[in-house]
Amino acid sequence: MSWFKREDNEIVNDDRKTVRTEGLWVRCEGCGQVIFKADLEANLRVCPKCGHHFRIDARSRIESLLEPGYELVDLNLVSTDPLQFTDLKPYKKRLAEARKKTGLNDAIINAVGRIGPHDVVLSVMEYSFIGGSMGAVVGETIARAVDRSLESRRPLIIISASGGARMMEGIASLMQLAKVSAGIAKLEAEKIPYISVMTDPTTGGVTASFAMLGDLNIAEPGALIGFAGPRVIEQTIRQKLPAGFQRSEFLLEHGFLDAIVSRKDMKQYIWEAISWMTSTG
Repeated sequence: MSWFKREDNEIVNDDRKTVRTEGLWVRCEGCGQVIFKADLEANLRVCPKCGHHFRIDARSRIESLLEPGYELVDLNLVSTDPLQFTDLKPYKKRLAEARKKTGLNDAIINAVGRIGPHDVVLSVMEYSFIGGSMGAVVGETIARAVDRSLESRRPLIIISASGGARMMEGIASLMQLAKVSAGIAKLEAEKIPYISVMTDPTTGGVTASFAMLGDLNIAEPGALIGFAGPRVIEQTIRQKLPAGFQRSEFLLEHGFLDAIVSRKDMKQYIWEAISWMTSTG
């Protein structure tokens, strides 16, 4: 005989479908506020409350800058594994995973198109592809962008987002620093404008080469820009770094940047900069 007996079943089954909200909201790293993801995407992944710039993929960045009708070029280059490199997993497997994740062959996209009335060559790095690291394909893709700019005399714009040289390719990766820098020097000799846009993060060999060689060096707000990371520097010099060290605002204050430009203003700023740089008046 049961001591306790429920007389009525008060639990009512709700047959209505549950609305799942996972992935619909994002917490801002800047202000901590929760943002509706659709609103964030509509605002070019910039927090509408505090202006914090989230990272954005290369295709979206191209869409935000170029007029409709642009053309993606140099898409057929593919990285190999000359060193048969393996760390926690084989380099070939890392490449395959990155290609599946991003839909790209490597960490960069070239495009030709227009910004306002100006024909331009645009090269955009993709941080989601092995940290935007620069290997032989990234270097060759930028070199081809430089060649297109030289042949057409169109201004070149490179948007950097990178952790630096790709260690899995060894010296072949490091050679790209000199290769691309030599190409940029040809643009200077031909007086063809080169605008460098640094986004979060721009570090390592990319900073040590083409990212800092622009006729105009600009950055998005709050971007981490430097060679070695702040933690490595602190461990090396055994000192605490100043607040905001290696952020774009710090670099502007110390003369390493020409301007900091919000993502929503970037297209207009580059448009006006090219107009000024190509003016014959």
